[in-house]
Amino acid sequence: MAENEELQEEMNETETKQKILVADDEASIRRILETRLKMVGYDVVVAEDGEEAVEVFNKTNPDLVVLDVMMPKMDGYGVTREIRRTSDVPIIILTALGDVSERITGLELGADDYVIKPFSPKELEARVKAVLRRTISKDVIIPTDSGATATAGSGKGAKNVITTGVIKIDTARRQVFRKNERIRLTGMEFSLLELLVNNSGQAYSRNEILQHVWSYPADHRIDTRVVDVHISRLRSKLETDPNNPELILTARGIGYMFQRIN
Repeated sequence: MAENEELQEEMNETETKQKILVADDEASIRRILETRLKMVGYDVVVAEDGEEAVEVFNKTNPDLVVLDVMMPKMDGYGVTREIRRTSDVPIIILTALGDVSERITGLELGADDYVIKPFSPKELEARVKAVLRRTISKDVIIPTDSGATATAGSGKGAKNVITTGVIKIDTARRQVFRKNERIRLTGMEFSLLELLVNNSGQAYSRNEILQHVWSYPADHRIDTRVVDVHISRLRSKLETDPNNPELILTARGIGYMFQRIN
């Protein structure tokens, strides 16, 4: 109850409710999630198959999508592909307990996080809260090291722009550019990049990244390949040669680190 009250208080601080699309072919799951998410202050729309999910998404422009993988007419992978053609809205996929390939495929297609079925509504509420905080908030607070500096250009907002080689990272607008061309990142991709860039030269383990970026508690057991897939996605967008990265490096035996290029 205390957690629900805390979530409700946070939602009441905003003028408009954040909207969540729940897409699942199981009516019981839709009802439970719709009820619980509305209780903590979200506006909820639902869909019972993949085609309807795409239609509802286009009509309602939700702030986050909760998406089952196995749905009729169009599966969750197809829905994710359709959404990612035009939008970086955060996506949490619902996946079967033993099917690791489902989780990895969903993440590779652009999902931000996953929750394993069967799950508790409280667990999903926590994941929704964490992902929305990271992907929508403009005031993301993450650890910074004393050597991190923001440079690039002049004028208003220049202090929020970090330059490394031909890459410019605007932390205020949460945007990334190669020269003058914008590189589209999802919210979680940007938060991961921001963590590594602001701590350039410092190696982070996968568990540490999950704690900082995904807000998982230290004792939470999770497949750390969530981090590996997001690193791979970032490299494919930022690196000249993703197979031989120069910016996002693997720290052997530890995890990942960012290396600035002058």
